[in-house]
Amino acid sequence: MTGNQPRTYIGTWLARPLASFHLIVTIATLLTVLGLVMVLSASSVEAYTEGHSPYSLFTQQAIFAGLGLVLFYVALRTPIRALRKLSFPAFAVSVVALVLVLIPGIGVMAQGGRRWFYLGPVSVQPSEVAKVTLALWGAHLLASRQSQRASLKDIIVPLVPAGVVVCMLVVLQPNLSTTITLGIILAALLWFGGLPPRIFAGLIGVGGLLAAVLAVSAGYRSARVQAFFNPGSDPQGIGYQARQAMYSLADGGIWGRGLGQSRAKWNYLPNSHNDFIFAIIGEELGFLGCALVIGLFALLVYAGLRIATRSVDPFLRLLTATATTWIVIQAFINIGYVVGLLPVTGLQLPLVSAGGSSLAITLLMFGIIANAARHEPEAIAALHAGQDGRFSRLLRLPKPEPYSPARARATRPEATRRAAVRQAQLRQSQVRRSQVRQAQVRQSTVHREPPRRGERRMSYDRRVSGERR
Repeated sequence: MTGNQPRTYIGTWLARPLASFHLIVTIATLLTVLGLVMVLSASSVEAYTEGHSPYSLFTQQAIFAGLGLVLFYVALRTPIRALRKLSFPAFAVSVVALVLVLIPGIGVMAQGGRRWFYLGPVSVQPSEVAKVTLALWGAHLLASRQSQRASLKDIIVPLVPAGVVVCMLVVLQPNLSTTITLGIILAALLWFGGLPPRIFAGLIGVGGLLAAVLAVSAGYRSARVQAFFNPGSDPQGIGYQARQAMYSLADGGIWGRGLGQSRAKWNYLPNSHNDFIFAIIGEELGFLGCALVIGLFALLVYAGLRIATRSVDPFLRLLTATATTWIVIQAFINIGYVVGLLPVTGLQLPLVSAGGSSLAITLLMFGIIANAARHEPEAIAALHAGQDGRFSRLLRLPKPEPYSPARARATRPEATRRAAVRQAQLRQSQVRRSQVRQAQVRQSTVHREPPRRGERRMSYDRRVSGERR
């Protein structure tokens, strides 16, 4: 066995062309199934005490899981060119939706914020859609300008102003948790898009300062921050939820109390099926269940960055790295405030917490990452050769197209295309000036004054003597 060959079964499996694709599908499936089981366990008691069916929240979550599965499949089948072409129109529509949801009579006021549209029995949260559209359009914009060796201004404008506008619209709902997620997406785009570290650190500092101002500007957000720094100040008030979450985790121990045997869900832990579902996982499945969840998100880091580094298309590199950063950081912020390491922000645990819009949109993002995994060069070669394509044939997935820089240039936005035209015109003008200078040199040579008679005789004698030698 040579040194270049994998030495273990895991290494052999990871060396397969579609290993990244299978990893993403497996992670999404396991987290979604775990989330459905835990939502059923954590929400049944609360739903029953409110006079509803114990399966009401679980049924709603299952419906959105089915919708998310459809979105996953659509994202898996969508050509990369179509994603880039639709990125800006989708982003513009999401911004319009964020404006409309703030208008009374159009947006619905619930849980202290105006964040939802109600389409019959289904509620839609436009801020969740804005996460995906910002990532898509930002990756498309930066990938187009990377190929032109863009300046610092081209990287920042118009991405940062557009991102700030979206964040301000979400703050007006108000929804600080989604604003944090949008900030993470914007920061990931700038970092992977090649922003210099010094400028990036400055922008992060400004963003952190604004987040701190927002955290203390509203009463409930300020109370959460104060409860984090002084947990014992109000144990029956603002600090009650975080304290009960710690009790649940401690009660689970190593092995847990058993699936469905949580005590905290009997109205001791508010929002146990949503923001604090990780505490119910720790209580019922113990430390091992928590380690499984953390391990799946750690595996997502490996798979997502593996896809990003293997992708030839700069758009897929930026999009995959940004989406992976967004999902993983959101997960660890949620876990961080459940275990008491961070202030409570209200961010959900992706694919696990109850929340229909969040579940469907996250599955859509997983579908885009899985699509990027099928566009790795080795995966494209294997699929076109008919190797390891049983899953693709079962789902009737189209064969991915190899990355072509010429095709990517055809999808540039109009502003980028105008810049390319200006560069071409500049090169043409330089060529014309060079041609004019050469013509002037030739003309001056032709009209140069003829040599005198003695000089002509001297040059003739030198040429004859040279031929003799």
